[in-house]
Amino acid sequence: MHLIKARVTDYRSVEDSEIFDIEDDVTCLVGKNESGKTTLLQALYRLKPVEGVKFDEVIDFPARKTRERKRLPDGQQIPVVRATFRFDEPEMKQIEEELGPKALRSPEFQVTIGYRDATKRFTIPYNEAAIVDHLRSTLDLPVGAAKALSGARTVEDLLDALDELDESPSDASALAERIREWRDSDLGLHMIDTYASPWMPKFVYFDDYDSMPGKVSLPDLIRRSDAGDITRGERALLSLLEMAGVSPEEFNDSDQHERLIRELENSGNVISDEVFEYWSQNTELEVQLKTLAPEAGAVAPFDQGPILQVRVFNRRHRASVPFDERSRGFVWFFSFLAYFNELEAAGSTDLILLLDEPGLSLHGRAQEDFLRLVDDRLAPKHQVLYTTHSPFMVDPDHLNRVRTVIDMERGGAKVSSEIFKADEDTAFPLLAAMGIEMTQTLYVGEHILLLEGPSDLIYLDVLTDVAETNGSTGLDPRWVKTPIGGSGKLSTFVTLLGANKLNVAVLVDSSTKDVGAVQRLRDNDQLSKNGLVEISEFTGTGDADIEDLLDREFYLGLVNRAYASQLTTPITLADLNPKDPRVIRQIEAVFKKRKIAARFNHYKPAAVLLREQAELGSDIDSATIARADQLFTRLNSLLPRR
Repeated sequence: MHLIKARVTDYRSVEDSEIFDIEDDVTCLVGKNESGKTTLLQALYRLKPVEGVKFDEVIDFPARKTRERKRLPDGQQIPVVRATFRFDEPEMKQIEEELGPKALRSPEFQVTIGYRDATKRFTIPYNEAAIVDHLRSTLDLPVGAAKALSGARTVEDLLDALDELDESPSDASALAERIREWRDSDLGLHMIDTYASPWMPKFVYFDDYDSMPGKVSLPDLIRRSDAGDITRGERALLSLLEMAGVSPEEFNDSDQHERLIRELENSGNVISDEVFEYWSQNTELEVQLKTLAPEAGAVAPFDQGPILQVRVFNRRHRASVPFDERSRGFVWFFSFLAYFNELEAAGSTDLILLLDEPGLSLHGRAQEDFLRLVDDRLAPKHQVLYTTHSPFMVDPDHLNRVRTVIDMERGGAKVSSEIFKADEDTAFPLLAAMGIEMTQTLYVGEHILLLEGPSDLIYLDVLTDVAETNGSTGLDPRWVKTPIGGSGKLSTFVTLLGANKLNVAVLVDSSTKDVGAVQRLRDNDQLSKNGLVEISEFTGTGDADIEDLLDREFYLGLVNRAYASQLTTPITLADLNPKDPRVIRQIEAVFKKRKIAARFNHYKPAAVLLREQAELGSDIDSATIARADQLFTRLNSLLPRR
């Protein structure tokens, strides 16, 4: 059975969420803080919680509507959650085996819960006439008896007709007895009692505060467990013991310590193996369970022993620390898996998991690990609904899972699957997730050549074409040329792309301010030894831009074409300062001297060359081609041999 739709009304900050669809596997509720995400999960949890919890009308009803609430009739249910479920195919077959192939008009039914009346109200679209026809068809009746039953259209009419038969065949008596076993002999109640209610999944709510304790007093835990007064975190701890095949009471047997130690080691190994299948942040950890005597002067309940302590051993540092002194992210991750295992071990196989801000304390990569756990471990067996405002918890490959939650000024939290109707703050995690995905896929290929700007890309492409036409070396097409929009971003991009284990090279102007930072990255092995390529290596000057690869007169021709409308007379070689090695700086000085209003833009001359390459390409001289050949040979040497 699957939950497919829900609507929450008049619960805390939610006055009417409106109907929202729920995916068969994973649904992600995205919204900013205080938008109502937690409230929605807590309302859904009350449909069939694994742990007893009820609505409190005074506390839970929206405060703004208190006067309206007091006017409502006593004893009348005030709906809070209207949930639509769908019978799965095997469940439909089981229903049809008893009640016939047309027993249900639809596999979907609705459940409503609310204030004042704790009864679950079911609306099941059964076809009573078709069910009666099926029940009647199972009987082998004489002609007279069949005629007496033929007018029945309801189960009540059928039961009355069966009771009025003069001579009731055995199968007719058995059918009448079967119907009387239904609650109040009512078909609707029978559908609820036999199918809808017992088959409804149980709801599990887990949040960031349900972490497992690092140590417990076992006598205290036993007492509170017997009284049903333990937290989810403590249940997770008990699940570790159950995995080991031991109970807390066994620790009181002093003759069993060696056996218990071995069982605890086995349990720690089992859960460690499962955790580290999904936890990629540090694989040098293992979980250990220890028993300790109470410390002198310990405060209750830790003055009663034995004390069970969970420790995490770090093989790299060869030391262990108490479990609750590890990072909050690891503690939460471990606690959730242990609690989940406990539920499955208890036989609760049909669950809907409501995870409130899962992995809030996890690093971005660890949040991706958790999403992998959701898809691989949880979703194949259980529906999962989780809330988040982290871009790392939004899977850009499954945006169909996302529902936005927006707290409206009037009406409270609203849920919608139309994600791009959300306000800027709500949509931010979605846009950020898409941006993260784009940074992973934009650079198609494993060999990245970082350039400062788009003009560099144009010059490299044109020079490659001209060089290859003239029998010289061009840039290897395996390089993915990536302009990054400014030299100040170079070190950041090198770091990010290097972290993705890509082959990265950087082509920079010799005057680039970020060259020092890039060199430090190279020194720290985040960039290959020869991966920093400066233009000055090929111009024979101490300072150079990519434009300095070109013949001065040729480049001036590009500038004059690009700025023909702003220049009263073309710029000539005589206008330039021959002592300055950089042609860009020379032209900027001319613009300033002539008081040209337009600021010199590097891209405009490059755009002219791109548009008029067919005409201008043949004017590129042999000296320029030779410099380009040296540059391309240098860059291509950084690639692995084919």
